[in-house]
Amino acid sequence: MMTKITASLVLYKNNPDMVRKAVLSAMNTPLKINLCIVDNSPSPDLEPIFKDLEDVDYYYNNGDNVGFGKAHNIAISRCGVSDYHLVLNPDIYFDENVIPELIDYLEINQEVGLIQPKIFFPSGETQYLCKRYPTILALFARRFVPKPLHFLLKSYLDSYEMRDMGYDKIAEVLYLSGCFMLFRKKYLDEIGRFDENIFLHFEDADITWRMAKKYKTVFYPDVHIFHHWARGSHNSLKQTIITIQSAIYFFNKHGWKLF
Repeated sequence: MMTKITASLVLYKNNPDMVRKAVLSAMNTPLKINLCIVDNSPSPDLEPIFKDLEDVDYYYNNGDNVGFGKAHNIAISRCGVSDYHLVLNPDIYFDENVIPELIDYLEINQEVGLIQPKIFFPSGETQYLCKRYPTILALFARRFVPKPLHFLLKSYLDSYEMRDMGYDKIAEVLYLSGCFMLFRKKYLDEIGRFDENIFLHFEDADITWRMAKKYKTVFYPDVHIFHHWARGSHNSLKQTIITIQSAIYFFNKHGWKLF
């Protein structure tokens, strides 16, 4: 029986060229993928990107920005039944071998509920997006301590970003980035999908942590993707407030850790 793969992508006023590249990365894989897109943007300006693409379901959310997790849940529901579900960001791209190799690993390792490949900047520099359990000190330092002073906490922040593992071997990770998350769908349904009380930020920490309580959550560096990533919250007061609210919710739900 053919493996059924679905994917979800949430949009909000994104760069059209980046979105197109992300979508084509998923659609050009040798495996058939049904992609469901929820557009939270104020207007459906991005819809023409998908006009000529098969197996793509575009849904404009009538200008209602419901947040990252809730929009992905809408998309997941629209996708229907599948064996695996891929959560994508609109600012990534990757080669056609990535998804098949990750699926092969999941087929062999039935105890794994969530997997993520290695992630690079477009320049080829590694993004250290695997993290240990969030702490107040780590979050405060990453957001409010000026970059030139990060050397004072370098060993601590390096540990938080799991740099000690070298990012060159398969490892279990309790906090994987939301930019590319490949789930075993029945396990995702079992743990309850994304927490819709989180508008943005820490929804990936929450869902990884919940999955890790029952199944393995794995970093798999043998394949990689590219990610045009920037910390938007560092440049916006509104985003900073949203991040703090999400962090408080996460800590209240899962437990506070100072350092």
